[in-house]
Amino acid sequence: MRSATLLISVAALLVGSRADPTEEQINSLTGKWMQDYFLAFSLTIFPQFSDPTAECAPYSYAPVTNALSAFPPIGTPIVGIVAGDTAAQTKFDSIKGGIPNIQPKVEGLNGTLGNITYAPTDPDCWWTYGQCTTPEPRTLGYGFDDGPNCSHNAFYDYLTEKKQKATMFFIGTNVMWQPLQALRAALDGHEICVHSWSHHAMTAFTNEQVFAELWYTMQAIKLVTGYTPTCWRPPQGDVDDRVRYIAQALNLDNILWKYDAFDWKVASGQATPQEVQANYDALVADVGNGTFDTVGAIMLTHELDNYTMQTAMDNYPKLAAAFNARSFLHVELCTLLTWLMQHIVPVGVAYNKTHPYVETNFTMPNFAQCKYFSASAIYLPNLELSPTDIAQSGVSGGSNSSGSISGSASGSQSSGAAGPQGGISAAPSLRLPLVGVVFALLGGAALAL
Repeated sequence: MRSATLLISVAALLVGSRADPTEEQINSLTGKWMQDYFLAFSLTIFPQFSDPTAECAPYSYAPVTNALSAFPPIGTPIVGIVAGDTAAQTKFDSIKGGIPNIQPKVEGLNGTLGNITYAPTDPDCWWTYGQCTTPEPRTLGYGFDDGPNCSHNAFYDYLTEKKQKATMFFIGTNVMWQPLQALRAALDGHEICVHSWSHHAMTAFTNEQVFAELWYTMQAIKLVTGYTPTCWRPPQGDVDDRVRYIAQALNLDNILWKYDAFDWKVASGQATPQEVQANYDALVADVGNGTFDTVGAIMLTHELDNYTMQTAMDNYPKLAAAFNARSFLHVELCTLLTWLMQHIVPVGVAYNKTHPYVETNFTMPNFAQCKYFSASAIYLPNLELSPTDIAQSGVSGGSNSSGSISGSASGSQSSGAAGPQGGISAAPSLRLPLVGVVFALLGGAALAL
């Protein structure tokens, strides 16, 4: 138990630049006896960093390297199920008979964000991205697309400082390139969802390609974090009855959005920062005019580059003020004050979804629940760290030697990074198994949302 807690904390330090745990935090989880040992170990072995160039230096991570043959090529749309993958083939065979007979929309694959449109009379029931709300009133379903981004430490540190959880929609390719960044999201307690393998329009793919884009992203997230997602967001909001059927067969809830910050347009010159700010301000204004008195909203924002993440941080105080997000509220006051509250929460919480993953050892509170964590656990069954992992964890550059993989998924390169987002190369490893840790904050404890 003691060693497991230490190792989980070490993993968090490896992928984050957050401040060292306070004495109170350490005591609450491990007891006073571990304090000196933990702090000395973390400070001397795992340097902290938040410089984008250092964060985005290539590094080696053995669990991913060792599993590459089980995944499609990284960085390109999936052709189909990997040869010899009997689990994937068996699953696809079990659902393909029920897939609606809808042909791929050829124009979709070459479409760019924002220009894929279908006629209102389209018989395939294409759901536009601009119709999605959350059932809880005066609530913002808070989430970010296109991660994990290699230089996200400052952003994740900020969310940690604000005690704010979010829903992270991860691209499968990015998870394979940036496994420790994906791991940090899990360690920080964010809800992780699928955002396809290659970030292309899903309605352009064949049935098998749609399945594979979702399946292998789920497997990548499971490989790195220990969790199998149960939610997804289609790139560009592009989904029809055929794609929706395949996703539902994989137990993936479809999450779209109501508002769009259009922060992703700035890097390409399609929008100005002033226009993006106006989009944030419009959401805040709608909170004040009663738009959310009976329903909440979801806004599309991105973990895309340093601009989008900084813009999210700049606007968080405005959103928090508008939605009156709680930082701390004593449990005994919850029943009295819940009806007064407005919230910024992960999308799953807004939908009262307490189990965001197939695995049941991680829970989120439902919207009205006032005990947090009630029974939350982190299970990381396959974390392997080698000397190369430690040396190249973002502090020093790693070489892209023979057999390594480097590059960037569409729309995911950090603006502050030099060169490719990251690399994967084989290295001898020292296996450090991590065991689940269960901890609880019981009645009378502070509620952190």
